[in-house]
Amino acid sequence: VKNAVRTRELERVNQQLQSDLADEYIMIGESVAMRALRKQIAIVAPSDGRVLISGESGTGKELVARAIHAQSKRRNAPFVEINSAAIPEELVESELFGHAKGAFSGATRSKKGKFEIADGATLFLDEIGDMSPRVQAKMLRVLEEQGFEPVGSNTPVSVDGRVVSATNRPLESLIDNGNFRSDLFYRLNVIPFQIPPLRERSEDVPLLIEHFNRRFSADYGKQAKLFAPDALEKLQTSDWLGNVRELKNTIERIVIMSSKETITADDLPAMETANERPAISFR
Repeated sequence: VKNAVRTRELERVNQQLQSDLADEYIMIGESVAMRALRKQIAIVAPSDGRVLISGESGTGKELVARAIHAQSKRRNAPFVEINSAAIPEELVESELFGHAKGAFSGATRSKKGKFEIADGATLFLDEIGDMSPRVQAKMLRVLEEQGFEPVGSNTPVSVDGRVVSATNRPLESLIDNGNFRSDLFYRLNVIPFQIPPLRERSEDVPLLIEHFNRRFSADYGKQAKLFAPDALEKLQTSDWLGNVRELKNTIERIVIMSSKETITADDLPAMETANERPAISFR
């Protein structure tokens, strides 16, 4: 009976976590751009074609990658992600391809890399433009041969994972500067996705505000805020240089910090504009 109760509790927690995850990565917006994006995802997801997602920081590239995975035939397998910019260069190869015991100082046991873990699943490579030339060369070989050798091992490992990449840097410019391999670019860029910045779909801002307001009010046990027309207008016409991520953080800050039930334009935190910050770049 104790085991049955524990199993039921674990199932309940798992269902709650799945619900929370679905709410975290839901795609909000009814603009023409968002409808076109959903349509493109629905067409592309069932295939195994490699996808390259481009867009400014904060536009939701990981969200698109997860939506592709969720609608693919690999949806019951893991969504394995790695941020190339967040891992020290000397550890990227080990993280991607794994290593054998004793391959380097501190390698006290063998470890599977992300590519092997993502066998039969989806591997999301974020910030692909920050990958070093050495790792780019090995990545190209993996994509060509569908296999690799872990660091410090001569035993080949075959894999069948779908690669979805993302970048907030223009890879074509990196290729021109000699910082990114053109042959790797064409391997990754089978199906390109371009995510529009929030300022180009301002009609979605009220829907995003409603979503984040409801979500963070529930998370923090607070009454949802009411946004006055002047506040909505100011939020909708802002530049949002940080895109959806910046809007999300702004609403969370308002929910936490404001004691008012109705938020007016005067209650909004100061927001940077395009004139107060250097021109938009992919960096």
